[in-house]
Amino acid sequence: MATNPYFSQKYRPEQDLYEDLIIESIKMYGQDVYYLPREIVASEDIFLDSIQSQFSDAYKVEVYIENTEGFEGEGDLFTKFGIELRDQATFVIARRRWKHLIGDRLSDAQFRPREGDVIYLPLSESLFQVMKVETESPFYQLSQLPLFRMQCELFEFSDEDFDTGIPGIDNVEVEGAFQYELKMPDEGMGREIYYLVGEDVYQEFDDFRLEGEVTSWNHDTRILKIAHTGGTDGKYHEWATDRPVIGEYASLTPISEEEGINEIDRLAQKRTFDDFAEDFLDFTESNPFGDLTP
Repeated sequence: MATNPYFSQKYRPEQDLYEDLIIESIKMYGQDVYYLPREIVASEDIFLDSIQSQFSDAYKVEVYIENTEGFEGEGDLFTKFGIELRDQATFVIARRRWKHLIGDRLSDAQFRPREGDVIYLPLSESLFQVMKVETESPFYQLSQLPLFRMQCELFEFSDEDFDTGIPGIDNVEVEGAFQYELKMPDEGMGREIYYLVGEDVYQEFDDFRLEGEVTSWNHDTRILKIAHTGGTDGKYHEWATDRPVIGEYASLTPISEEEGINEIDRLAQKRTFDDFAEDFLDFTESNPFGDLTP
């Protein structure tokens, strides 16, 4: 026997009312977050994994956090590599709000959140990566799907480029990225050298150009920090001490040896790891498997 033709769950005014109530509830009991779409800069050809990605835009939207008693997941773990935070959270967003505030503004007209995108939660000042998007929960209430459920895990920084203009988000790159620290020439040479945080700088070589992004510039100490470095030939290179670092706001005049050349003061992470290893690794031991001496 067919369903009763005098009753229908596809009555559009009821569907709109149901969706309006959901949106109003999320605005009352939810949290404002920033949604960051991932932009793939480079990917490898075999497994199509992202080698380099960036986040240039941040869209403010309201979501409901289903974890009312705290984040889920394994929590804080003490490992031999230090403390690992493995928090998980589920964010609920209305489809209509997603489409209006985010989906329609993207170049590829995304119809739903994508795995790999990032959500910044100002409440805990943390970034969560979207791992799975549930599109059918609740299951066809009034014959429609009004929500997206995003299952997320705490984001692990892997040298991604953040240029959203929001300090709380962009600081993740400054604090976590591998950075070169260079000592620039002192003043009093007839010119001033300035750098702008976020601008691209480079060094010219015979066969390639070494490029990077300024993460910090201290005009008083003349310390310049550069991250996301790479050569145009696809190979690894270190910043040279005999060539100027050129940028839009930097001096384009070559620096002679008499005036003082750019000096790499230290490689921040590399020197830190070396110093840390010297505290507990003893390479002078001649017989590490026993007490006998040769």
